[in-house]
Amino acid sequence: MTATVTSQPPATTPPRRPSLPRRLWSIVRNTWRGLTSMRTALMLLFLLALAAIPGALLPQRSLNPQKVDKYIADRGFLGPWMDRLQLFDVFSSFWFTAVYALLFISLIGCIVPRVLDHYRALRTPPVPAPRNLSRLPHHADSTASAHPAEVIEQARRGLRGWRVQVRDQTGRSGEVTLAAEKGYLRELGNLVFHLALVGLLIAVAAGKLFGYEGNVIVVANGGPGFCSTSPAAFDSFKAGRVNDGTGLTPICVRVKDFAADYLPNGEAQMFTANISYQSGEDLANNHWRDTAIQVNHPLRVAGDRVYLQGHGYAPSFTVTYPNGEKRSETVQWRPDDGTTFLSSGVLRFDPPGGMYPSEDDRRKNQIAIDGLFAPTALMHGKLLTSSYPAMNDPAVAVDIYRGDTGLDTGRPQSLFSLDPEMIKQQRLVKQTRVNLRPGESSTLADGTKVTFDGAKQYANLQVSHDPAQLWVLVCAVTMMAGLLVSLLVKRRRIWLRAYPENSGGPNPDDGNSGERRTVVEMGGLARTDQAGWGGEFARLRTRLLGSEDADSDRSSAAVGSSGVVGSSAVGSSVESTGE
Repeated sequence: MTATVTSQPPATTPPRRPSLPRRLWSIVRNTWRGLTSMRTALMLLFLLALAAIPGALLPQRSLNPQKVDKYIADRGFLGPWMDRLQLFDVFSSFWFTAVYALLFISLIGCIVPRVLDHYRALRTPPVPAPRNLSRLPHHADSTASAHPAEVIEQARRGLRGWRVQVRDQTGRSGEVTLAAEKGYLRELGNLVFHLALVGLLIAVAAGKLFGYEGNVIVVANGGPGFCSTSPAAFDSFKAGRVNDGTGLTPICVRVKDFAADYLPNGEAQMFTANISYQSGEDLANNHWRDTAIQVNHPLRVAGDRVYLQGHGYAPSFTVTYPNGEKRSETVQWRPDDGTTFLSSGVLRFDPPGGMYPSEDDRRKNQIAIDGLFAPTALMHGKLLTSSYPAMNDPAVAVDIYRGDTGLDTGRPQSLFSLDPEMIKQQRLVKQTRVNLRPGESSTLADGTKVTFDGAKQYANLQVSHDPAQLWVLVCAVTMMAGLLVSLLVKRRRIWLRAYPENSGGPNPDDGNSGERRTVVEMGGLARTDQAGWGGEFARLRTRLLGSEDADSDRSSAAVGSSGVVGSSAVGSSVESTGE
């Protein structure tokens, strides 16, 4: 009776799972490698350009908040959702900032290792000559009567502008090789381009952090002007992320006159504002300097820039009260039609003090003027419109109200329209509707007379402070220079091998019985930009080997009457090779 023995399979040890710190480190390492790859940087650059498209197509709150509010109101349900996604504040939105920051980190992670690699490549001599140069795409052979070391030395002198390394080989008796490479500026230009791009991102970010922008409307022809000593001096003000609006550069500006040039069809050609300004010591001396600013031609003073952003019209009205006292105001109105500059707006007048026995009575007798202004009037019956943007025949169509205009309620109100709730609650009551030209007036029932005095032009000025603007320009120019270098410079490698010919007897081809000749082999490799390398190699071959017909048959090319490689060309100047 035999017993059957069954073998048990050897117990296998389950693989040990890496510890939690190792797994976390692996995740961080792989994430960093993916983020700092050039492919990721290109994708982020594309996303940044894509994210900027809404900022160009949609109105932005930083430039025109009134237009943004109107855009949201006209879109109903869609408008508020677009606002929640910060489509009207694109360049300060969280998603644009995230892409911007990731691109910045990715570029730095890509560039730093490449800078180190390029530094090591600059310190590394050219690679030795391959064993078989005839296998290279471009190669040539020739013979010379000079010693191999002399041949290589002559070639070295003809390779000015190349990094050259000469080596004595031990494989063949008397063999000397030369390795040469050029085009290191190509990678340097590439690195300069990317470093300048990082600098550009830093400069733009610094400008947004420490800069500010303020917009103010200044009435021309004797208007009061403004001084940029406080954000309160501006109609709208946007400070940088780390700028609280204090420490503004003091500048005072007055607009002496404004001129707009139009084509016959009403298209604008040029806007020019003649201004007077003060800055620095002029403020203490009360000295005004005169200059002119135009669109895209700002005033640059004290590190700030004063731009001419736009213009419009400011109608002037005078209210004469029954007791003979007068109140005059000139207020800018908003252009509703950018082609004809048909404008709308409001003026509010408070009665003189002591004219009414109580504050309640005074508040009930305020005057409001709401209507349209046409620089070149065109009447359709009793309806007023404008036919041309220049002020050739000004007129207004206004509604005159009496009541509480909200001047002293403490509530913010629109500069260009009355509060509809005031009218609905009969706190403002319409007295009359009238069309007026300059000098004409309308008299209300209590004897109050409202006179249209005409209109003045105003200029919309923007004061911009960007401490990094010069660095943005420097980085942009450096980027272009680096890009040109990386596109024009080409990487090239060539090798030469010279060794004595292994023939002990006389050579019947050279006519010199018993003379030992030197065999010269040449090979070349284009590391970048293969196009044109064949012709360039042929020119190098002619300059270094001295024959245009040299090829793989070493006996097919004789080199000059003296037999020295390139004896007629090595001493000549090296032609430009793009570096």
